[in-house]
Amino acid sequence: MTEITASTSAHPDAGAPIDTSAAAATALDAADPLKQYPAKFVRSAEVRAYLDGNSLGRPTIASAARLAEFVDEQWGGRLIRGWDEAWYELPLTLGDRLGAATLGAAPGQTFIGDSTTVVLYKLIRAGLSARPERSEIVIDTGNFPTDRYLVEGIAAELGKTLRWIDPARDGGVTAAEVKDALNENTALVVISHVAYRSGHLADMPGITALAHDAGALVLWDLCHSAGVVETELDAWGVDLAAGCTYKYLNGGPGSPAFGYVRAEHIEAMTQPIQGWMGSNNPFEMGPGYAPHQGIRRFISGTPSVVGSLAMQDMLGLIEEAGIPAIRAKSVALTEYALALVDELLVPLGVTVSSPRDAAERGSHVTIDHESFAAVNAELWKQGIIPDFRRPHGIRLGLSPLSTTFAEVQLGIDAVHAQLTK
Repeated sequence: MTEITASTSAHPDAGAPIDTSAAAATALDAADPLKQYPAKFVRSAEVRAYLDGNSLGRPTIASAARLAEFVDEQWGGRLIRGWDEAWYELPLTLGDRLGAATLGAAPGQTFIGDSTTVVLYKLIRAGLSARPERSEIVIDTGNFPTDRYLVEGIAAELGKTLRWIDPARDGGVTAAEVKDALNENTALVVISHVAYRSGHLADMPGITALAHDAGALVLWDLCHSAGVVETELDAWGVDLAAGCTYKYLNGGPGSPAFGYVRAEHIEAMTQPIQGWMGSNNPFEMGPGYAPHQGIRRFISGTPSVVGSLAMQDMLGLIEEAGIPAIRAKSVALTEYALALVDELLVPLGVTVSSPRDAAERGSHVTIDHESFAAVNAELWKQGIIPDFRRPHGIRLGLSPLSTTFAEVQLGIDAVHAQLTK
């Protein structure tokens, strides 16, 4: 085995040598400044290592209690009165809290509601409504399927032209590629902040500035970055953003998505799903639709109150720990995972399909091998849960507040065992 040393007094530094032994993993967990947080999550005895927090976050213990309390005291006790007391405003009050804790967004610009697909549809259409004279939408072939499918459908619906960027498979969209795709006809650029397959972290401020220089707007998909990567939507001049809450925000399966609309655009944009909850006076039940003056205009129907419960507890943990510390742990975990992969798996033909530079990487690492479909299925049987992406990629999704170094060590050792048996 290659001799690799580790500092156990803090997180391993990005790019520094890391000890790949099991003992080092235990020592890193003991020295972790965020070591108290994994115990705040529900942990099933049958799951030995959970490495899929970038798809579905673990529930917090506090959320289990909150859900039970809600049934007994809020839903059961307050009944319809709950709408007047808190639920009606929840998409906005919770949106403001999420914006402050994770997005760098001032109040009045973030809302909770609908699925990610529906929020993206609304915001893509809204962005295009603000540039009606322009005919092109820029998007990349590596973007998540929902984003691509939506843009294809909207372009066909509105007679717009798609301009495709084809990024590197082990990377993502670069500022130079966006610059080459922009022209006087560009209305909207749609990009994921962290690429869903490779984990590439895009240059949000740089790309946003380039789009603005060309007179275009940008919509950022934050599904794989919200809650785990430092993001400053207001400071970076972002126009529109959307993301899910069941990954690093731990809202639970199907928890509602969020949307962000920069304050200066709110009244100038038209969203296409005109529901009663987004009208100027919802309870007047008027004969015609008039949009609300503020961010409420982007809400359509009755919000999912139950679906918004669990994310509140995760936001509490994020507010307590702070995004900078969470990001530092994320970098430490992914650097550690890469060291293990290089030591144990690359000699067996595994390739790394994520950026090596931590500054260009989110909180997951993708590795590829032709046998990984079968390997992943076997790991799941053993209670080791990474994520599989066709044709032959395993994603190691490392959620900083709930994932331990020991889980990373155990998971990659298990992959090694499968490849060498």
